[in-house]
Amino acid sequence: MISIIVPVFNCENYIGRCLRSLLNQTLSKEKYEIIVIDDGSTDKTSYALELFKEDIKIIRNRENIGLPASLNKGIKFSDSEFIVRVDADDYVNSNYLNLLKLYLEFNKNVDAVACDYLLIDDKEKVISRENCLRKPIGCGIMFKKKQLIKIGMYDETFLMNEEKDLR
Repeated sequence: MISIIVPVFNCENYIGRCLRSLLNQTLSKEKYEIIVIDDGSTDKTSYALELFKEDIKIIRNRENIGLPASLNKGIKFSDSEFIVRVDADDYVNSNYLNLLKLYLEFNKNVDAVACDYLLIDDKEKVISRENCLRKPIGCGIMFKKKQLIKIGMYDETFLMNEEKDLR
């Protein structure tokens, strides 16, 4: 089982596209769950999430606790073997989960796998293709949950670059 952790704060314009891409995976829906942590949004994000409430799990923070703490909350809530983070303004290929999961299953000595990604503009035009090793980002990394917990998860004191510390 895979848990997709989606932290969200005031992303009403993007969260629908993100969730639609996650719900449109080639991997069977019984093999993954989507956990959205609404970190005290003050825009219409809550309304947007309600449109997907049948297909996702929603955790609502009463107040904004920050990205690392929200991610850790989602990880602790999960019962899955694998964890992957996708930010609210991201969207993914329909084979995304299947490919990352297969890699980890066939490479038992590997604790995490990352994928390359595309940078796009506001009109969804591709700006560039990025190599995840040369330009790492926090999203697109699937972890074995037990290893993520073993290394202490995200450092909640980080206000930015929390993914660099985790790597």
